[in-house]
Amino acid sequence: MKHFYLILALAPILTMSVPASAQISIDEVNAEQQSVTFRDRLKSTSVDADYFSLARYKAERAAIRKERNYLEFGGGLQGSLTSYNDPWISVSGGDNSIALTATFSLRHIFKKNLFSIETKFNAKLGYNRMKVETQRLDQDGKPMVDESGNKIMDSEGVWFKNQDEFVIWVNPAFEMAKNWSYGSILQFRSQFVNGYKSRSEQEKKHLKSKFMTPGYLDISLGITYKSPKPKFPITVNMSPLALNATFAESDWIRMRQVGSDDKEIKPAYPYGIEDPDKTSKYEGGSSIEIGFDRTFGKTGYLRYRTTIFSFYGWITDIGQKNKISDYTKYLEAYEKWSEGDKNIKDKPRLPIHPTVRWENILDIKATKYLATTLNFQLYYNRSQNPDVQVRTLLSVGLTYTFKNKPKP
Repeated sequence: MKHFYLILALAPILTMSVPASAQISIDEVNAEQQSVTFRDRLKSTSVDADYFSLARYKAERAAIRKERNYLEFGGGLQGSLTSYNDPWISVSGGDNSIALTATFSLRHIFKKNLFSIETKFNAKLGYNRMKVETQRLDQDGKPMVDESGNKIMDSEGVWFKNQDEFVIWVNPAFEMAKNWSYGSILQFRSQFVNGYKSRSEQEKKHLKSKFMTPGYLDISLGITYKSPKPKFPITVNMSPLALNATFAESDWIRMRQVGSDDKEIKPAYPYGIEDPDKTSKYEGGSSIEIGFDRTFGKTGYLRYRTTIFSFYGWITDIGQKNKISDYTKYLEAYEKWSEGDKNIKDKPRLPIHPTVRWENILDIKATKYLATTLNFQLYYNRSQNPDVQVRTLLSVGLTYTFKNKPKP
């Protein structure tokens, strides 16, 4: 037992006294740096804090456009039909007739910061068809009569225009104070188709008007006031400087017209253009325009629109020659001038009077698509006619109005 413990005690000493050796072999160490490529099977996506959304961008732009733009357009078709058979006409009388009127309106307002531009387009075109009795002509163009000497008449339905007009109105402006702005107004008026003297006189010699004969252009510079009260939406434009231009492009209407005896009148001096060699005339002065447009009721069953425009060419009137204020004396001087050489420079002239155009439209809606419209128009232009021109139209028919948002 003692020998066993002795061996355990001497074992470490014997181990340390035995010599040890090791051999290490290094073939080659490559110190050149090589790139390592890792294969990535996942698609990388960059993440930005301000993430761009195309749908959101389009929605924001659409909201901005809607905020800056107001669009309203409407159209209507009104008509009436009256028909009788021959037994009814032989007993009670009557005449078959058809009347059709088409209307269209467009209004657009663009506003950005202090700048705004309003554009309006209104058009009306109406026809009616009634019977017209005309004397029958032979092959030589002579009136035909029967054995008793009575005229041989023909009866046929004839279409005749009862209204025709379109108006383009543009108002660019800059806001200078609350409810006040300064800018200009451009307004152009004319018609679409030819107009004749009467239903039975629709030949070239009876032509009274056509496109750009007449045509009217009004340009004004001034200030505009818009009422902030929704129940009284009145707009007043006052223009110290304004220009009025009248156009008559048709040589036939401007230089040749037919009187009651079917004889040509040369020159005709239509629409206040006194020189037959000129197709237009221009007057400078001032103008005022007042507008009102209000819809009543939650459903908009009643809408009233009125516009009154007046122009006074005082600038042109100052430089006008041969003025005669008294109308009777003017007629006497004009008659003497007509019997002479008719030198346009010596023609007597009345002082320029203000022109006034007042239009009223009342729409009464029975349903969304059915409405009654009352249109009343008054026009005074002494250079064309010394009397006031009045037109009234009452119609019932289909109508439709679109708005992209409530009226501003």
